[in-house]
Amino acid sequence: MKKFNRRQFIGSIPALAMVSCYTSQKPDIILHNANIITVNPLQPKAEAIAISGDKIVAIGNNDEILNLASGITKKIDIDNKTITPGFIDAHSHPASSGRSHLRKVDCDLRSIEEIKNAIYERTKITPIGNWISGFKYDDTKTREKRFINNKDLDEVSPEHPVIITHRGGHTAYVNSLALSLAKIDKNTSNPEGGQIGRYNETGELNGRLLESATYPVDRLVPNEFTREDYQEGAKLISEMMSKSGITSVTDAGTGVKTLQSYQDAYDDGELKTRIYCMIRGYAFDEINSSGKKTGHGNNWVRVGALKLVCDGSISERTARLSEPYIGRPNDYGIIVNDEDQLYEQAINAHLQDWQIGIHANGDVGIDISLRVFERLQKEKYRKDARFRLEHCTIINNNLVQRIKALNAIPNPFSTYVYFHGEKMKEYGKKRLENMFAVRSFLDAGINVTQTSDYPPGPYEPMMAIQSSVTRTDYNGEVWGPNQKISVEEAIKVGTINGAYASYEEDIKGSLEIGKLADLVILEKDPRKIDPLSIIDIPIQRTMVGGNWSYES
Repeated sequence: MKKFNRRQFIGSIPALAMVSCYTSQKPDIILHNANIITVNPLQPKAEAIAISGDKIVAIGNNDEILNLASGITKKIDIDNKTITPGFIDAHSHPASSGRSHLRKVDCDLRSIEEIKNAIYERTKITPIGNWISGFKYDDTKTREKRFINNKDLDEVSPEHPVIITHRGGHTAYVNSLALSLAKIDKNTSNPEGGQIGRYNETGELNGRLLESATYPVDRLVPNEFTREDYQEGAKLISEMMSKSGITSVTDAGTGVKTLQSYQDAYDDGELKTRIYCMIRGYAFDEINSSGKKTGHGNNWVRVGALKLVCDGSISERTARLSEPYIGRPNDYGIIVNDEDQLYEQAINAHLQDWQIGIHANGDVGIDISLRVFERLQKEKYRKDARFRLEHCTIINNNLVQRIKALNAIPNPFSTYVYFHGEKMKEYGKKRLENMFAVRSFLDAGINVTQTSDYPPGPYEPMMAIQSSVTRTDYNGEVWGPNQKISVEEAIKVGTINGAYASYEEDIKGSLEIGKLADLVILEKDPRKIDPLSIIDIPIQRTMVGGNWSYES
């Protein structure tokens, strides 16, 4: 069994030398007779593309590119299908999701009864007293339209502590045994930055724990994953994402073991997507003290930004708002870390030229995060800091102008309008005009990205494009039509803008000579079909670095 060796790993990460160059080598592969959307404004369309090694060496019309072929060049007729740059998910949680798919109970089910049955089945193969964990639960996707509670879980698992995490990742639902083991009872006060759920009628605990209130339980759940499990999780999720056309993804919360898992998968030829690793605060000192920082790595696994958290979740309705949630007049959401706390967490990284990303959903959370970035720039001005606002969901004109002034990068949810439409009623039609505000960002000249935050949102790029273009949920209801964008804009947001967010726009994100051969073949051109059917476009093939990572 391979053992984790943190120092050995982080000491092995080199600084990347970003070099884009044209090669005169004969191409290994030519893809021709294609409808190519290049996302290169100097050459927006083409018919054929030539690849040598892992890079693009030529792109143009069929005749000129085919003339470059040698006797060993593999020529592939694309049959007029559409090629785009590989899609970049600029905020997701692939490694932890991969491990969850390996071991945890998938609670993406349509009723509480189905979830209870799934937990009960897991009790049959779990020794008494051992923890049972579930993930991807969503209260709005169940027929009962209520939160699962400790009574539900006690009924099927009284002798196993149970924790189920919400799809949004900021709320846990536990049984009474888990509460007892965590020493949480009816007299326990809400912790700073968190809430302990209670039944309205009695004030007794209901098993719902929000934000920092989950920490006492989280600490008790053993991490039984081996190094091999970490690697297998990284392999599994990269395969899953590759099937959807994703070629690069930002892991928005990694530690040393997760970094190692990606490197292990890459070393064994199992990694199907490139990874930009945002570092959680608890791992920052260890990685930073090794001399590594943002940009260190290679074209497959790279150290990214420091990841911090300001407020709560959109899907779980805990984001900090300036106006209360619809139907909850006293509920404005949660602040996890205030301005001073975030500044103290960020200043050392900023002074050492790390990129900084802050999770900020509500307009209040975004305002706080921007004040932190503004303070950091006063302490040490950096011309290209590329501050990141993770999610950056609810904006206003003032916030947009401040984001532009800082050249900060908003990373809003791209599949939420479509997938989470039933939650939007708690924000209201008017507020949706300023949520997932891709139109507003583009109009202001801001490099907004495409993200899933998986598991909170589905990661399929076709769903993201449709959601952004139509602003229509799966029930056909439209939310914030003023924020609609074109298909061409959505493709740009999901490719070159994602590369920009990781300082990699010179090596990927568009189909140009010298860039990495990361691309996707689509069955149909999303610009030429009913926008409400974009989600159904099949992914034929995905290529990463000149090799097929997925073939249908």
